[in-house]
Amino acid sequence: MASESNQVIQRLFQRFFRDELAGLSPADRAAFESEFEGRYGELLDRSSSAKTTSFADLVGFGDGPIKPFDSLQMPLLRNDFDESIIPPQLQASAELYYIYQMDRMKLFQVVDVLRRLFQNGQIRIQRGPGARGLYILEKWRPIRYKRRDRLIAYRRVFNYGRAPVPAGAIVNRSFHFQLVAFMNAMSQYFQDLTIGQVIRGSSTINDRPFAALATVQRVGTDLRYHLDRSSYGNILALTRETGQYVQQILELFDAPDIKKSFDANTKWDVIEAVANRHLGGATEMSERAKMADAGRRILQYIAENDFRTTITPEEFDADAKKMGAQADAWLAAYRLTREGRRFPGLDGDRVHWSYGLNRNTASRIAA
Repeated sequence: MASESNQVIQRLFQRFFRDELAGLSPADRAAFESEFEGRYGELLDRSSSAKTTSFADLVGFGDGPIKPFDSLQMPLLRNDFDESIIPPQLQASAELYYIYQMDRMKLFQVVDVLRRLFQNGQIRIQRGPGARGLYILEKWRPIRYKRRDRLIAYRRVFNYGRAPVPAGAIVNRSFHFQLVAFMNAMSQYFQDLTIGQVIRGSSTINDRPFAALATVQRVGTDLRYHLDRSSYGNILALTRETGQYVQQILELFDAPDIKKSFDANTKWDVIEAVANRHLGGATEMSERAKMADAGRRILQYIAENDFRTTITPEEFDADAKKMGAQADAWLAAYRLTREGRRFPGLDGDRVHWSYGLNRNTASRIAA
């Protein structure tokens, strides 16, 4: 369809929205708005052309004579940038975040200590499920991803730690700032929404949400993009293999003979006991466990959500309500960690802090 027809459709629909929908009740208007917006988008697509007019047609070297601009086909320009994000990579980043927090709880160091004690005969187990599990782990150890591979993955995707970055690799230097900013924005949104629900006094006010989505959508979109571009390569494979390894380790720590050897009731007691005896102490276990679970759920939500600006507040509330509680839980746990107590952007301006202070500062602050 010609450019002039495309512009006529836009003017007619704008006039229709302005004149007709204004007389409807709030409930009817909300129902009709989404339907007409969908139809409006379909008409614009049909009135545009996916086949762009060539330069030869513009200057008169085509099959026909030179046409006026109003008679030329309107090019169909699609904004599909957010659709280029690869969800499996973001899901792998979410699992990698959980693995990182387990690493901070000294999970891998504890299993190495148990393996050494078992090899040296310093732990009183020999035939139970725990002994067999340690034997299997020892045999599979040479072909697994090593600690160095995990540290490089943490540095590439999250900018955590001080592992050397491979030449040419993309490092997500803003991750932690953006994660904290997103947690704050999500928490603040539902706090504001709760306040708005308390102070609303009429049916008219009830149709206007007190909270704003712009900050959540902006920071969430940036977080998706930077995670996607920094998680290519072996991140998916490493996460799958190491995630299975973590599951195997936790099942090993839950073996009766292992728990009995350390007078433990749960697998987490085993980690704490071994860390206290052989690794200089267990620190921030409760906080790290909560950050691992809540952080993974938030990152999985980000992976599955494209943060469309056309979404209604009601749709967003229904989809993200549980994530508000997860964001609060993550922030409460992070504030009690050593890094969280001194992190300068925890309660400040969320958008300002989403990219950190500068390049040097961003590389020094860890989670």
